[in-house]
Amino acid sequence: MASPNILLTGSSRGIGAAILKSLNEAGARVIGHGTHSGIPADFTDPAAPQLLWDKALAALDGRIDVLINNAGIFDAAPLDLDHEDWVAAWEKTMRVNLTASAELCRLAVRHWQSEGRGGRIVNIASRAAHRGDSPAHWHYAASKAGMVAMTKTIARAYAAQGILAFTICPGFTMTGMAEDYLSSRGGDKLLADIPLGRVADPEEVATMATFCAIEAPPSMTGAVLDVNGASYVR
Repeated sequence: MASPNILLTGSSRGIGAAILKSLNEAGARVIGHGTHSGIPADFTDPAAPQLLWDKALAALDGRIDVLINNAGIFDAAPLDLDHEDWVAAWEKTMRVNLTASAELCRLAVRHWQSEGRGGRIVNIASRAAHRGDSPAHWHYAASKAGMVAMTKTIARAYAAQGILAFTICPGFTMTGMAEDYLSSRGGDKLLADIPLGRVADPEEVATMATFCAIEAPPSMTGAVLDVNGASYVR
């Protein structure tokens, strides 16, 4: 795919910022989303995904070739929270991590169908989709597992139309968020669970996302790609 038009969510920092840089270096035309780059959109607002899509489509002259869903939150919800607060945390995480991504995937698929052409979706999930997460993060693990299942469904449903879908599942990645989590959970103990001996760099995830967005062969559609230093193998 030569010089594709790409919408990338969560492009302000960490993995998203690394993906944005990698895509720009690959010659893609990218519209980012976030508070510090691209188009702002708060995914806790149910109206935000549609508004982001419309603004990105206009900025890209009515053509989006690739959607990369990277935006997500990792808020703790311990079981001893008040019930209402626990449910609110669950629903917020599902809205931001899964429902907003689903809405954008639907808009992308409908866009490509209306034009009679194919496109690509790259969803950034997590190792937690396969092995679960901490007792305070049921909702996070469930949202990422939902993203994996959704991506596989899209791949199976629309491959014949040239619509391809891939999932990338990072383990711990050295973003500010990961650094805080590692220090709060005892970094050495967590690192001992990673045979590679370190967490992933954002640039490593960005390499995989750029490959899926631009170069991955069509027969790879539906693939789930792990980037976790062999901390979870399947």
